Order: sequence, then C-alpha cells, then structure tokens
Amino acid sequence: MKIFTIGYEGATVDEVIAALGAAGVKRLIDVRQLPLSRRPGFSKTSLAAALAEHGIDYVHLKALGTPKQGRDAAKKGDRATLQAVYAGQLELPEAQAAAARMRDLAAEMPSALLCFERDPHVCHRTLLLAAEGQGAEVTDLFPAGDRIVSRHIPTRRTSRTGRAR
Repeated sequence: MKIFTIGYEGATVDEVIAALGAAGVKRLIDVRQLPLSRRPGFSKTSLAAALAEHGIDYVHLKALGTPKQGRDAAKKGDRATLQAVYAGQLELPEAQAAAARMRDLAAEMPSALLCFERDPHVCHRTLLLAAEGQGAEVTDLFPAGDRIVSRHIPTRRTSRTGRAR
C-alpha cells in the first residue's frame, strides 16, 4: 500500500490542493476528530467542496482523530501523553473499523491522510500509520512544494493488539 500524508499548518487550501494534485492524490482522508478549522477553507464542508472542484474525493474518518486530551498534550509538546492517549484511541472498536476502512480506501486509489500539523513527526498521523499501516510506503507531502519525504513502515506479523494482519 502506498499512502501520502499532508498537514495544512501555515498553508492555504490552494497550496494543499496543488501539493495533492502534483503527487497524483485522488482521495483525501481527513483524520481529524473535529474537522473544523479557524483557517479559511479547512473545515469539512468547504474543504470537501474545494477538493471536489479538482477531482479529489473527501472522506472523514472521525474515529482516527486524536481525542481532546491528546490534542492538548500535542499543543504543549508532550509527545508521551499524545502517544498514550492515541494508543488508547486506536484500541477502540470504532477506530479499528476506521483503520480497516482507511487501508481499503488507500488501496483503491492514491490517498492522503490530512491533519493540521505540517511536520508529520509531531502529528498523530505518523502514530496512526506506525500502528495501522504495516508495509505501507508513506510519502509526506508539504504544501508549497518545498520538500517531499518518503519512508517505509515495516510489515509486522501482528498488530499492537495481538491480532494477525
């Protein structure tokens, strides 16, 4: 599976769409728990409409978002708490179902996970892929095209919950 990630911190909707288009992304998977933003154009309805104008599908997977406690920890730079809170989130049946859907959606067409943080290493989307993206080739996109980073998530025989993959 190949999957892209992108954060919209400091970017415009046009810059995000341009980065997605340049990479050949056909579907954006929003992994924010609350798909709202103070940044113009990044709330669910307006973002979905802007993407549709460019032939990009929009899917929101709320269960893959970070709970408030995790978001608060991330804002403070408390990575350990973010990781603990998000690991608990991923244990929930709704999150497991959403993770399976994310993998299915990404297998259908070139897809990107969206969240706020520009740097994927301070965002839960990296934690999500580490837990649920075994074997994936991940390309981190950065709006305004300043760089693209690819990485590979090793295949594991079992998930964190001990279930075989």
